[in-house]
Amino acid sequence: MRARHPVNVFAGPYVDRDSALRRDAAGLADALAAPATRFVPVWRNQSLLQKQPSHAAVLIGREAFASLDADGAILLGRYEGSACFAVEIEAPEALTLPPHAEFADLRLVGALLPHAQAGLLAYARAMVWWRHRHRHCGVCGAPTQAHSAGHVMACTNPGCATEYFPRIDPAIIVLISDGERALLGRQAAWAPGLYSTIAGFVEPGESFEDAVVREVREETGVTVTEVAYHSSQPWPFPSSLMVGFSAHAAPDAIVRTDEELEDARWVTREEMAAGAVALPTPTSISFRLIADWYELASARPLAEEPAARFWRARG
Repeated sequence: MRARHPVNVFAGPYVDRDSALRRDAAGLADALAAPATRFVPVWRNQSLLQKQPSHAAVLIGREAFASLDADGAILLGRYEGSACFAVEIEAPEALTLPPHAEFADLRLVGALLPHAQAGLLAYARAMVWWRHRHRHCGVCGAPTQAHSAGHVMACTNPGCATEYFPRIDPAIIVLISDGERALLGRQAAWAPGLYSTIAGFVEPGESFEDAVVREVREETGVTVTEVAYHSSQPWPFPSSLMVGFSAHAAPDAIVRTDEELEDARWVTREEMAAGAVALPTPTSISFRLIADWYELASARPLAEEPAARFWRARG
């Protein structure tokens, strides 16, 4: 059995979040003005990447945002020793882009980036998405205003003054095995032949383990036991935290599907290696769940199987 990669894509200690700086008005002003400060632009939920000679995040210097103030920037923390802010831009033309740079969907290209850069861009995307959708108070409807370096949106109505903080939606994702086979499913909207692990959102009053049992039963009719935590992954598409598990099912478990899945089926390691189904992008925790299960009883990593099929980004 191989040692697991310690951190999923988009996760890890890639930035010092420096929460104390969020409440330091003078320190924020100094950070915004510092020549070494870098900015992560986000346009329509897309991230700025340089594609040649290799994929890399493009961080912008202060000169591109001469009129930016604390209300327009979201502090991400200190990245490689310098302050770093996320900024939502209205149009790509607002920036002078370096050669071979363009805005791209991070979900498609995150696995091509250096690990720390992928995490930083995911953090920026999630914060911009949250802020963009909390411009008005959900209690009284008044406009909100950014505080704490963009980490609080506060209602401007003095009689309400409700504060909103960034939220994530926890979801479980699980690799179910009967020992020799893995249970995978597909949605009708997915790419042809693509199958993945079973997933679903956690409901109020429910533990992660309870959600695993319920979601698997609802979507496939299979009852699972021995639910065990695997790992987690921030998934800012738009604001989820994927909490990964493994679980066991009886070898004679009969599979059915509900309205969420077009198909669900048991898949052997031999079928995966032969390309009988296309598997998820290496960016996702679903790929890691499948690969770790596969490699428990395989001499070769799943990603190196010559006939295996994977849904990959082009770039």
